[in-house]
Order: sequence, then C-alpha cells, then structure tokens
Amino acid sequence: MSASANLSIFQSQVAIKFQLYNSLFTSLPFHRIEKTGILVSLLLLNCEEGYKKKQGPLEIIHEFFNKQTNIHSEQEKIDLLFRFVQYIERQVVLFDALEDAAFKEVNDMQGKGTVKQLLLEAEQKQMMDTLKKRINDFSIQLVLTAHPTQFYRGAVLGIIHDLSSAINTNNEKQIYTYLQQLGRTPFFQQQKPTPYDEAVSLIWYLENVFYHAAGRIITYLKENAPDLLSNHHAIIRMGFWPGGDRDGNPFVTRNISIQVANSLRESIIRSYYSEVRRLKRRLTFKGVDIALNNLEKRLYDNLFVPEHAFDLTKNEILDALQKIRHQLIYEHNYLFVNLVESFINKVELFGLHFATLDIRQDSSIHVKIYTSILNDTEVLAKNYAEATEAEQLDMLANIVTNIDSAVLKDPVQKDTLDIIAAVNDIQRLNGEAGCNRYIISHCFSAVNVMEVFGMFLMMGWKKHHLAIDIVPLFETIDDLNNAANIMETLYQHRVYKNHLQQRNNKQIIMLGFSDGTKDGGYLMANWSIYKTKEALTAISKQYGINVVFFDGRGGPPARGGGKTHQFYASMGSNISNKEIQLTIQGQTVSSNFGTIDSAQYNIEQLIHAGMSNEIFSDNKITFQNKEEQLMEEIAETSYQAYLQLKNHPYFIDYLIHVSPLKLYSETNIGSRPTKRGGSSKLTLNDLRAIPFVGSWSQIKINVTGYYGVGTALQAAEQNGKWNEIKALYQHSLFFKTLIDNCEMAMQKCFFPLTAFLANDSRYGEIWNMLYTEYELTKKYVLLLNNKSTLMANYPVDQMSIQMRERIVLPLITIQQYAITKIRELETYSLQESLKNTYEKLAMRCSFGIINAGRNSA
Repeated sequence: MSASANLSIFQSQVAIKFQLYNSLFTSLPFHRIEKTGILVSLLLLNCEEGYKKKQGPLEIIHEFFNKQTNIHSEQEKIDLLFRFVQYIERQVVLFDALEDAAFKEVNDMQGKGTVKQLLLEAEQKQMMDTLKKRINDFSIQLVLTAHPTQFYRGAVLGIIHDLSSAINTNNEKQIYTYLQQLGRTPFFQQQKPTPYDEAVSLIWYLENVFYHAAGRIITYLKENAPDLLSNHHAIIRMGFWPGGDRDGNPFVTRNISIQVANSLRESIIRSYYSEVRRLKRRLTFKGVDIALNNLEKRLYDNLFVPEHAFDLTKNEILDALQKIRHQLIYEHNYLFVNLVESFINKVELFGLHFATLDIRQDSSIHVKIYTSILNDTEVLAKNYAEATEAEQLDMLANIVTNIDSAVLKDPVQKDTLDIIAAVNDIQRLNGEAGCNRYIISHCFSAVNVMEVFGMFLMMGWKKHHLAIDIVPLFETIDDLNNAANIMETLYQHRVYKNHLQQRNNKQIIMLGFSDGTKDGGYLMANWSIYKTKEALTAISKQYGINVVFFDGRGGPPARGGGKTHQFYASMGSNISNKEIQLTIQGQTVSSNFGTIDSAQYNIEQLIHAGMSNEIFSDNKITFQNKEEQLMEEIAETSYQAYLQLKNHPYFIDYLIHVSPLKLYSETNIGSRPTKRGGSSKLTLNDLRAIPFVGSWSQIKINVTGYYGVGTALQAAEQNGKWNEIKALYQHSLFFKTLIDNCEMAMQKCFFPLTAFLANDSRYGEIWNMLYTEYELTKKYVLLLNNKSTLMANYPVDQMSIQMRERIVLPLITIQQYAITKIRELETYSLQESLKNTYEKLAMRCSFGIINAGRNSA
C-alpha cells in the first residue's frame, strides 16, 4: 500500500472521525460542559494567534480571560483551567482510540515487514532452507517494564480498548456511552501504585494482547510453512520487570517478587482455562469431550483448589492436548484440529511462567553487601578490599560459606540476598524460564559481575547447577567503552567460563539507551552502543561465546525508541543478531502493543528485521571503513556540542525552572522514586532518564533527540565531506534511521512556548543554544532528505503528530502559565495554598501532554 493511500485512509478513519466524534464531548458530565468545549476551541485559536505574535503563555492566558470570558477572580480562572485540562485529556483519549481502531486499515498487516512477506520472499528466492536454519537459531524477547512512563490509569486504558472496538463497528450508542464513562472516570490516581499494582496492570496485556498476538504469529508460520519451525522452539518470548526490578525501588521486596511470579503463573493457567472452555463448544465428540473435561478440571483445581495450586506441569498440559489432537486426526477426520494445534503453540511459548521475571539491582548495593559481610562474617578473607582485581575474582568465585541474610541490618541489602534464595522456589513452580536472569545496573567492572555470582553461592546455590544468566548492564559512554575489556576478563576466568558452558556458552549483555543518551547525547550514545556491540561480538566470538544483546529501550528516540525495527534490520554480520531482546516500557506498551493487531504487526516487524538482513541482504557489513570513520567524526563532534550544553552551569537549573520536573513524583504513575540517592539537591547524575527526557518533552524541546546533530553535520560540510554524508544517508539504514528518529523528536518541538526566555538574564543563553541547534539540525536534515518539511517521508506519522500537538497546544500553554505563576509566588513568598493549587494544575497537565505524545517519556 502506498504512502498516499495510507494517508487517505488515516484522514478518513481518524482525522475526519475525530472532528465528528469530538462533537459528542458536549454530552460529557462536566459542569457547563457545552461552554467548556466552546471555550477550549477559542483558547486553541488564541494560542495559535498569540504564538504567531510572539506572545508568551502568560500573555496568551491573560488575553483569553480578558477577551473571551467575564471571569475576574483568580479562583474562578483556575477552576476553568482545570476544566480545560479534563476536557483536553479526554480529547486525547478519543484520538488514541480512533488510531487504535484504524490500525489494520492504516498499516498493511500482510505487507512489508510482516511474516507473510518473509515467507513469500524466501519462496521466491528459493531460500526456504536458509530461512529454516536461521529462524530456528533466532528469537525475540519483549520485556515489559514498569518504568513510570504510562500516564493512563488502567481504567482509562480499558475505556480506550472498548471505545476502539465500538468505533470499529460504528456503534454510535456504545461510543456515546463510553464517552460518558470516560467523563466520569478520574485520570489521576490519589496514591502511587505499588509494584504489585504495576505488575497486575501489565499482566492484563499479557493475557489480553500478547497471548493472542504471539499465538496468531506462530499458528500462521506453522500452517503456511509446516516444516519451518522445530518442535519446542520458542521464537517469541516474554520478559517481565514489575516485581523484579528493585534498582532504586525499595518497595520491591522478596515477597512482592514471589507474589508477582505466582500471579504470572495464575494468569497463564487462567488463559489456558479460558481456551479449554472455548474449545469445548467445538470439540463435542465422544472421547474427546472427556479428555477435555479432565484437562479443564486440572486447570480449575490449580486456580481455585489450594491443595492443587502448584501440582500442574507444562508437559502434563501438552500431553493432554497431543492426545486430543491424535484423536481428532485419527477418529474425527481432522475436524477442528487447527484449534488444538493453535493451543499447543501457546503452551509451548508460555509454559507455566507466561513471562520471565527478571531480577535487577544496582551494583552499588552489592558493594555495600560485601562491605557488611566483611565486617560481620567470614565468607571472604579480611584482605579482600585490598586485593587485586584478579584476586577478588578468585575469592568471589570460590565462596563456600552459606550465610543467613539476617546478618545484614539494611533492609535493601537483606532483601537482595533474600530474593536470590527465592529464585530457586520460583523456578521450581514456574519452570526455569520463570526467573533465570539477574541484571546488574551500573556495571563498572568484572568484579561487579562476579559479586553476583558469589552472592548466589553464599545463598546456597551450587556452581555446577547455577541456572541463572548474570547480565551486566552498561549505560554511560565510559561504561560502554570499557565493556569489551570487562567481558574479556570474565571470559578468561576459569570458574566463570565453566558457568557459561553450563548456560550453553551464551552471555546476555544489556545496553542502556536512556542513560547513554542523557550522558552523551543522541548521536554519540547510539554510535557508542553500536561500536560496543561490535567490540563485544568480536571478543565473544574469540572465546567461543554466543553473545546476546538486551537493549534497554524507551519510547522516544532520545531513549532508544522510534523506528526500532529499522535499527535491527541495519545490523551487519559484525554484530551478533541471534536474538533480539528489548524492553517495552510503560507508554510504549499501550501505544505500540495495546491491541492484538498492533502487537502482532510490531512483533512481526521485529522478526522480519532479524531474519531479512542476514538472509536477503547482499551487504553483510553495516559500514565500510571510510563510512565508519565519518560516523566516528560526527559522533565526536555532536558529543562535544552536547557536553558544552550539559556542562553549562545553569543546565539542570533551567530544566527545573521551566519544566514540571519537580512535580514528576506527584503524578503517582509509578512506584519508583524519580531520582537515585537520598540527597535533597537534584543533580544530573542522580536524576533518572525518564523524568529527564519526559520533562524536556513537556516543554517541547526534545534535547536528547536532536542536540549536536546539526553541529556535527555542519562541521562535516565545512570539512568538505557533505557528499559523503549524503551517500551515507542513502546507503546506510542505520544512519538513515538515526536521522528519521531525529526528525520525529524535532517534529514534536515547539520553541514559541518558551521563547519568552530568549532574553532572560539567567536562562536566555541556554534557550538560544537549544533553539540555534534545533534550527541548524532542521536545516541539515532537510538538506539530507531533500524535503521541505520534517517527517515528509512518513506522511501518516507526520499528520498524527501534527493533530496531536494541536490538540494539546492549550494544555502546554496552561502548564507553562501555571509554572510561571508558581515562580512568581515562590519569588515573593506569597500564598502557599495558591502555589500548591498551581502546582497541581501544572502536574495535571502532564497527563494529557505525555499521552498525546505516545512515546514522549
């Protein structure tokens, strides 16, 4: 389907319908709702005209109240602005629902990048044998995380889901009813969710989306290429962080982890139980019905009868289904055998674990544990702290003393050891796949990895049966540069090498895009991760290790998001690509995987990306030598430009001054604190990447998605290398995707919002640096793609962003107005209660702004 055809469908199914259904908002149960809707439209026009006249948010809001209302008291003005916020955030919900409903029409579900296209291309090129070999040595793993980027409550997500279904069937009565429900449903949670609440929210997606989407894909592959997939090969796997990720989150405890693991097991059994109930309506044949009833009872007992809660196995379910399949083939002429085979596929994929619960903790906690142990136990020699790295590695690898975690007084340290002991229980109940990875945040050395190995030994695990993958996470630019040396040290260590042999000579390494971009800027972070993957692939191959990269990606380009599948399609043979593992965080879960159709489409895009590059591409190298040198140059130039900005003495103060950063923790969208450490002063190092990127996105300056790119491209031109840059853009999918994602980040920028700071004595210099770099980047990006507007190569995405940004234009104006009022009240120490009210107003604006961006945080 052509881009113009897609755009035409989008206009008719989304843009026009939005105008039509938007009129129904006048029926929402808000005070004076009809007048509110009219006033929102007037405020939108005021904003558009005001910014053209170079007015600031304060002037625009004042002018609106003076010209369009008879309101004079401050409290009445605030009340109306709160009503506007409620109205606009529900407009965003409507737009989300319309886009979800139109997904199948706007995106070709059988076209480019799909599994169907993969099979067709392999058949046409007579490469089915090659595809079979590759696909059985390949898998993707999507890891759902509870990162605080989801600003929709579960109840609102449910309404979006139901509203999309009603829109698909043009059921105006239901649409009207759901809009009324939407009007009465609060968007703001009065309390922060617990880690278990976050887990329950994401388990809903496992049950209602991923279970069906993954099942569809596997069934399609097996029905259309019966000999392609080997038995028991799980090409799609799910991972899970809520309840396991304790990095910086003291609310995640051993009990929470076990509770979440049990819930994952219960959830998949519940899905199997529902599937059996559906099968019973078709499989009514003699003999088959009895076998199905027996399976139904076993599943029911495991869900509801305490003494049978954990006595079911994956093999028992598979054996029962295989016997039923056999009966259908030999006694009932294959009738409905496809339904049973589809069920078998799902059991093969999800087992009794549904998703692998990952454990994650920061290396600094492990260091503190060993400091405490050295003082209070004899697990390690007293000279451990003074020993060389090699000596420390040997000491840690040969721990033989078990300890009681009670010797640790700090609750976080104690819990870290407790969960290591509990992993064994989770594996026993859910299978090894239930919990078999331990991720080390801020991994700085080989010792950091071996510290985790040692903790498993001291908690009773045995070297010869340590069913755990220890996963170092490298994030900052320095960490990325040191990663290969760290891993070589580990590969050379006899005990760790033996451990890897037990793990099928596979080493998983996680690379963090979010902190990398915060640390080094957009181009340098992406280039450093690319070079790190290249170096780690080479060193792993040298030692006979299959390295698997686990990418910590967020939603926006600034955090490794955007057109993710194109990055994987661009990898040459110099980077290991046996598996694609990546995090799907918060907002990205609902925006890219929120429906069965969108999940199926995006999973297939990843499968196709992982397959096609190696099988069909003639170019097995991502970059030629000269191209790599050019990338190195522009990455370094952009890095220096970003460092100049980041090291500006007012950089973090600017963000605090202009954005709702200080209010992030008040949104109650996640259980995790917004910063690491207990210091009252906010520093860039302590600040987590999500509030950092999310705050920039709310003031419509997506710094870490573009800053330094324009300077780097300009320098290349000045050095006579512009033709080389243009050739790189034409021939390198990796570089083109970097530029495409940069365009997306810039498309969501709106500098008139903060232009009132251009001449500010304290912050004017930073604003002008940001704006100048934006204009420079825009100039060179448009020269590269030979277009007149950003994202012209993606007209549907371009229109979607334009419409969403227009919907929330009044909202970002209200938020800036509120932040300005807060600053005024703080300056003169006036009316604390009024300041609190404006803080709530600014914070409440965040929901609609972030939700409209879909991948803004």
